[in-house]
Amino acid sequence: MRIIGMIAAAGLMLLGACDVSHPVAVVGPGNTVYKGAATATFLEGGWFQASNGRSTCQGRYRPGGQTGTTTFPVRCSNGLTGVGTATYETPRSGGGEIVMQDGSRWKFIFGRAALAI
Repeated sequence: MRIIGMIAAAGLMLLGACDVSHPVAVVGPGNTVYKGAATATFLEGGWFQASNGRSTCQGRYRPGGQTGTTTFPVRCSNGLTGVGTATYETPRSGGGEIVMQDGSRWKFIFGRAALAI
């Protein structure tokens, strides 16, 4: 029995170390498109980074929890900051909105749908 417990614990540790990446698109004012990737780690959340060629935005997030929704701070290289809210449709896709400190609302998409932007 002890061996089974040790194997299960080792399996969970391996899952905790697995990174999964998926595409991200962020659409800002004037339909400015930022493209990039999000990297998620099982049980730890992850981070995203997207660029439009002139500036880059990034943020860290926690797992979606029971509701499948997470909020996260966003910081851009052009000085803008904001708070994003995203809802998972599946473990690897979903979307939401980023509200910047200037009041602008940006669309946030991750997963296969981001490739179409």
